[in-house]
Amino acid sequence: MSEQPAPAPRRTSANTPAPPSGPLPEGLAAALKRDSAGLVAAIVQQYDTNEVLMLGWMDDEALHRTMTTGRVTFYSRSRQEYWRKGDTSGHVQWVKSLAMDCDGDALLVRVDQIGAACHTGTRTCFDGRGLDVVTGNAG
Repeated sequence: MSEQPAPAPRRTSANTPAPPSGPLPEGLAAALKRDSAGLVAAIVQQYDTNEVLMLGWMDDEALHRTMTTGRVTFYSRSRQEYWRKGDTSGHVQWVKSLAMDCDGDALLVRVDQIGAACHTGTRTCFDGRGLDVVTGNAG
């Protein structure tokens, strides 16, 4: 099979690029700041306790699936495929809210976590992984 050249960007007028035609609303797609792989960090937090559960990665399609299904979908950088949290483990993340940070380079996904959030079987990916630090004081 021979490679086909990428199509030239569509234009709505002589100098204006056409709006994105991806799965996200135009304003959201334009506001997101993705890394070089097209991904944005997604911090997952338990909605009622504010417990930080994990960090995952989303591209536009994973974010679209998360926004439209009520379940969290990530993009696996190592496997290069989509995965919906809980499909194999039963440890489902039910979406309660979704927010983008002020820079557009991170998402906060507030969920109702059923079971362990971490693939190691712990409640969060941060359980038992504290680091020794010098703490500061305000004021």
